[in-house]
Amino acid sequence: MAQIANMRLTFCRSSHLGLATALLVLGTWGSAGTASAQTASPTGSWAFSPDRDAFSPNALLDLRSLNEKVAGQSGFVRLSPDGNDFVLGNGKPARFWSITSFYKNEEDQKKLAHHARWLAKRGVNMVRLFGNMNAGETSSVTDINKGEREGTWRAVAAFKKEGIYSMITPFWSHSVNGKHLKSWGVPGGEDQSASGLLFFDKTLQRGYKAWMKELLGTKNPYTGIRLADDPSIALIQLQNEDSLLFWTAQGIKGEQLRTLEKLYGDFLAKKYGSLEKASAAWGPPEGQANFQNGGVDDFAKGLAGFYITWEFTQPQTGYKARRLVDQLEFLGKTMYDFNREMVRYLREEIGCKQLINAGNWKTADEVLLNDVERWSYTAGEIAAVNKYYTGIHNGPRSGWDFDNGDTFTNVSVLLDPRSSPLNVKQIVGMPFLITESSWVAPTLYQTEGPLLAAAYSSLTGIDSLYWLGIGDGDEWQHGPGKWRVGTPQVVGQFPAAALMFRQGYIKRGAPVVHEERSMAELWNRRDPLIAEDKSFDPNRDTGSSGAPNKLKSEVNPLAFLVGPVEVKYGGDPQKSKVANLKPFIDEAGKTIRSNTGELWLDYGKGLFTLDTPRAQGATGFMKDSPRVKLRDIALSSANEYATLSVVSMDGKPIRQSRKLLVQAGTTVRTTGWQDADATFLGDDKKEVRGKRIVDVGRPPFQIKNLDATLVVTNPSLKTATLLDANGMKVRTLPVTRKGADLTVRLPANTLYVVLQ
Repeated sequence: MAQIANMRLTFCRSSHLGLATALLVLGTWGSAGTASAQTASPTGSWAFSPDRDAFSPNALLDLRSLNEKVAGQSGFVRLSPDGNDFVLGNGKPARFWSITSFYKNEEDQKKLAHHARWLAKRGVNMVRLFGNMNAGETSSVTDINKGEREGTWRAVAAFKKEGIYSMITPFWSHSVNGKHLKSWGVPGGEDQSASGLLFFDKTLQRGYKAWMKELLGTKNPYTGIRLADDPSIALIQLQNEDSLLFWTAQGIKGEQLRTLEKLYGDFLAKKYGSLEKASAAWGPPEGQANFQNGGVDDFAKGLAGFYITWEFTQPQTGYKARRLVDQLEFLGKTMYDFNREMVRYLREEIGCKQLINAGNWKTADEVLLNDVERWSYTAGEIAAVNKYYTGIHNGPRSGWDFDNGDTFTNVSVLLDPRSSPLNVKQIVGMPFLITESSWVAPTLYQTEGPLLAAAYSSLTGIDSLYWLGIGDGDEWQHGPGKWRVGTPQVVGQFPAAALMFRQGYIKRGAPVVHEERSMAELWNRRDPLIAEDKSFDPNRDTGSSGAPNKLKSEVNPLAFLVGPVEVKYGGDPQKSKVANLKPFIDEAGKTIRSNTGELWLDYGKGLFTLDTPRAQGATGFMKDSPRVKLRDIALSSANEYATLSVVSMDGKPIRQSRKLLVQAGTTVRTTGWQDADATFLGDDKKEVRGKRIVDVGRPPFQIKNLDATLVVTNPSLKTATLLDANGMKVRTLPVTRKGADLTVRLPANTLYVVLQ
């Protein structure tokens, strides 16, 4: 199987689909094997084997009508007056429920059209089209990958017809190898990683501009207009996951390091008047300098050496501290200047009218460096980050799949709220996106993800979260895969979550932290008031999990779950404000209440509730809370873990609505899945209690039977209809009424029920 996996990864690379697409392909063909004849459901679960969606007009659940008839029909997506959010071309406020789709590589336009319609039905109104526009290992640097361009053009046209906007992400340095660089004539060639080079290497920048011009400035044959002129392209993301402040920057060496040292020398000479004056400002050196990859100070040639990235993460004093201030300022401004130049190029030379996000990555130190990274994004209009909930997963292929023998932890975010990928510090006056996210398998507790994303994004003002990813076939996935979300436990939970998020059923809170930071604070690596915790990428981080940051601050890090946390760069630190968090956070009782009063989390029991006039529900370990009473509904469940939501489908409050969507999710595994209790060592060398995969199973998915009763206070409701995965009627359910209360016993195989 490892040989087969390697063959498929080679195929993906040679086809220039990029590593992220390769991960999806590997998820499709991983250790679960191919689909077999349907297996009888084990006791206590039901097989998820939905029919292909025919998009019948008789469907009782179809969210296509939430989208415009054609995406961009009123013009380009713009910033709101305060800059914090999006509006459509006609000025109407817009929220986007988004997903990364790799289906753009599908050449069958009928299948692509079906895929677009399928996503629209489930509430999606934006896709992220992620590809590498550079050509192959024997190409010229200015050659575009024509297959990727064609696929992007084709996908944009298909999604546009279903009212789905697109974000274009054209480049990921991690997918470029030394053979590419040598063929392109990039200095350093085959001995050099591409990470970080785009920010300063003129040859690579020349290629990048050529790819963007060919992609955006050439007429799309499927729409008849250039992408630059197409309002269905809402956003352009300059590049994916690269930074001069991440650990990969330590790999810059040879000719590229000499180039960077010369640019640094020029920066210092301009700032101080000369390199000698810069050296005098730092004071006498303290010991032998240990510069990156054999770098040196050669002032006669205008070169200034670099300390490795690790030095930024350590306490520093004296000469080294003063020198690192200048080095950090140089690196931050180098990224900012690249971003600003590319925004100018897209606007002025290609004529793009779309909003632009400069980047989405992290740094080597979330406390000391993240604000510099985010500041560099202010050259564009949008800030972003890629952030997942992963837990711990150890195995030979843990970066892209899971196998028998792997170890992992099964911990819900509801029991560990600091690990939530939704805990982000946003920039004042800029929309904020999480451009890649998921509750990543093999964690069992995935159905909580879409509900929490809708709730906390609404509360804090996150403008969109892009689930990653979907790409193997145009509908549901039928077997295990680490990075895929076309499952009943993720995409199956989209409709209610998308509806409440897009319709604004959940209030935004007032900022609980407003931080203003001077640029001097950033360059000097001063502690912020609050910082995000360390996220984890299994393909580039060491270890096996993220971790709480080590910031010592009076601001409770759980503030992210109370209301918006925001920062202003270049501001006055004296104007920073922190709300009184004591009424909302009870650390002794392990509860957190939002400052809107609508969201409540008991992270001791692992239970979250949402209580608004038009959207109500709960997720978590329901068995420990046998009855959850909210303003208009009551939930009773004997399931150990479940997610239940009730959402208005006609815009009226639940108490008055004439059509409500009830959505349910439990736990899901493949047929034949087996795991066993296990202990293993964590990153801190302490023993961790988790699970070991005994058998990854095979299709189809088996969904744990629901055991729940719902009571809704609404005098007008009369019927309850069980729906299948495509929103079609299965059967009418018995209901009982007592006064204004309607009670329905939800069937074991409930995914969706409509009350009317």
